Amino acid sequence: MEQGTAAQANQMRKPRWLMRRLPERPEYEKVRGFIKKGHLHTVCQEAKCPNQFECFSKKTATFLIMGSLCTRNCRFCSIEGDPVDLPDPDEPKRVAEAVRAMGLRYVVVTSVTRDDLSDGGASCFARTIKEIRKEIPDAMVEVLIPDFNGDSDALKTVIDARPDVLNHNIETVLRLYPEVRPQALYDRSLELLRKVSEIAPDIPTKSGIMLGLGEKSDEIRETLKDLFKVNCRFITIGQYLQPSKNHLDVKRFVTPEEFDQWKDEAQKMGFLQVASGPFVRSSYHAGELYEAGFDNFDNKA
Repeated sequence: MEQGTAAQANQMRKPRWLMRRLPERPEYEKVRGFIKKGHLHTVCQEAKCPNQFECFSKKTATFLIMGSLCTRNCRFCSIEGDPVDLPDPDEPKRVAEAVRAMGLRYVVVTSVTRDDLSDGGASCFARTIKEIRKEIPDAMVEVLIPDFNGDSDALKTVIDARPDVLNHNIETVLRLYPEVRPQALYDRSLELLRKVSEIAPDIPTKSGIMLGLGEKSDEIRETLKDLFKVNCRFITIGQYLQPSKNHLDVKRFVTPEEFDQWKDEAQKMGFLQVASGPFVRSSYHAGELYEAGFDNFDNKA
C-alpha cells in the first residue's frame, strides 16, 4: 500500500474519486429547517463534513450537543474552541423533538469536548438519550463520545443511559497523536473502549480512523489490532480532508482500492462491520452498519 508524499497530494488537489454531485435540495433544506428551528447544532455543519448534503437529503443528521465550541485544539478539526457558556438544560428535549419531527429511527448524538465541565458532559449525553427514548421509544441511539479525560464515573453515566452503540474515535495512529491530537492520549482512548466492553459487554463499541495524515501501513495495521484487542467490533476508515489552510496538510489521497484493501484486512482480523472509503465518516450510514453487524455481535456478546 503506497504512502505517497504531501507534494503529490497537493498536486492532485482533489482526485476524481472525491468529486461528487450534490443531491436534490428539498429534503436538505427541510432538515436544515428542523435544526435551525430547534436552535441545534450538527457535527455535519460544524465540522464541514463532505457528506452533509447527502445525509440531510436522506433526512439524517448527527446532533452535536453542548454547544459548538470545544475545549481542545485537534489539528484536523474545524470546530472552534473556548466555550464560555454552560450547556443549555433544554437542549436534550429539543434534540428529541427534532428527532421526532424528522421521523428518525436511528439517531447519532455526539458533542464537542467539554473538559471545563466536572463530568465532561456525560450527564448531557445521558439526558439526551433518555429524552429521545421518551419521544420515540423504539429509536436506536448511537453516541459518539469524547474521552472524558479518562473519568470512569463519567463513562458509566453514559453507559447507564443504555445507548445502542457507543462510539469513540481513535482518529489516527499512535506516532501522530502529538501532532494530530495534542490534548488526547492514544492509550486513554483504547482504555475507554475496553472499559465499555467490561462494564456493558452487550453494548457494541465502534471507532474510526482517518487516513492521509502521514501514517504508515504497519501503523494502520497496529491501530486496527489495538482496537480489536479492546473488543471494538465496528470500525470506520475514511480520508482526512483539510478543513482550512490553518489545519494539518493532507499528506496523500488514499485510493478507493486501498480503502477496499483495509476493509478486507479489518474483516479478516475479526471486525464484524467495516465501513471504509474516501467519504466514510464515523456516523456515515451508521444505522446500516449497526443493522448489518448487530446479529453477529449479539451471537458473540
